[in-house]
Amino acid sequence: MTYYDGTKLLSMMDINGKKPELFMVTTNRTGGKTTWFNRYFVKKFKAGQGKFMLLHRFNYELSDCHDKFFKDIHNLFYPDDNMSSRCMAKGLYYELYLNDVHCGYAVALNGADAIKKYSHIFNDVERILFDEFQSENNKYCTDEIKKLLSVHTSVSRGRGKQIRYVPVYMCGNTVSLLNPYYTALGISDRLKQDTNFLRGDGSVVEQGYIKSAGDAMMESGFNRAFSSNDYVAYASQNIYLNDNFSFIEKPEGRGRYMYTIKYLNKHYAIYEYDSLGIMYVTDRYNESFPIKLSLTTDDHNINYVMLAKNSLMIGSMRQLFNRGCFRFKNLECKAMLLKLLSY
Repeated sequence: MTYYDGTKLLSMMDINGKKPELFMVTTNRTGGKTTWFNRYFVKKFKAGQGKFMLLHRFNYELSDCHDKFFKDIHNLFYPDDNMSSRCMAKGLYYELYLNDVHCGYAVALNGADAIKKYSHIFNDVERILFDEFQSENNKYCTDEIKKLLSVHTSVSRGRGKQIRYVPVYMCGNTVSLLNPYYTALGISDRLKQDTNFLRGDGSVVEQGYIKSAGDAMMESGFNRAFSSNDYVAYASQNIYLNDNFSFIEKPEGRGRYMYTIKYLNKHYAIYEYDSLGIMYVTDRYNESFPIKLSLTTDDHNINYVMLAKNSLMIGSMRQLFNRGCFRFKNLECKAMLLKLLSY
């Protein structure tokens, strides 16, 4: 039986050979990544290497933050230690205590604006952990990336420096390639099925698979009973929608031509199969069709409409994609749509 080990991830440099400040990891469920990083944070504190911050998405998640963080590692590694928390600033943040010694804080992203006023309190934080950064129910904060940047700025300022090095560690399951973080970092259309590590500017991403955890999930009688459900495959097999040839098929019947899209000087067509509730993307297009869209300034031209990243059309298409309503002629068409939806 093997569990996740983040040692290699934390030893890596970014794409420019510099020390990353953002470490991200996704694996199949029950692989042990949360346990590994929770223990890593406690070990660092016990070694005198500073306090930490636990980052959550919404304030209601903070009330039992110490228990969620410490319960498993208490049973496994620290049976003689105890953790508690104290509500501060009317629930805006919580102070964390290990054996009654102040060890860190817990804050929520949706309180980012108010947290600015308390930035002086957090200048003793040395590292930040954001677990479950991908939401299974697709519920994210409005402008979540901006909120994360705001919290990090509030934490990293002070102590005689304009900006300190405060690494952020983000753990999650393989929910969707179109999560806000992969979109913002340009990861959505770079990850492949066989990608283990992906370096960016200031970041390193690990895409792991813990085989023993996947086998245990599949051997569970409860999961076998629901083996045809997509959730079991996601939880046990570490599947992303674009990591394989899923949805590469042409719908039956006749579709209605909706629009032409130009990307990297190549044209694609999107059809709607209304009776099936399906949208189909192909590289066979009608040059004379009047509704033409472009994704980049390089592709933009006369008679084209350049899509804004917050357009209603992209929002609607993203919802359809997340519901599995798209089909593609090939992987190239699929990659184009991923770029469109993450644009």
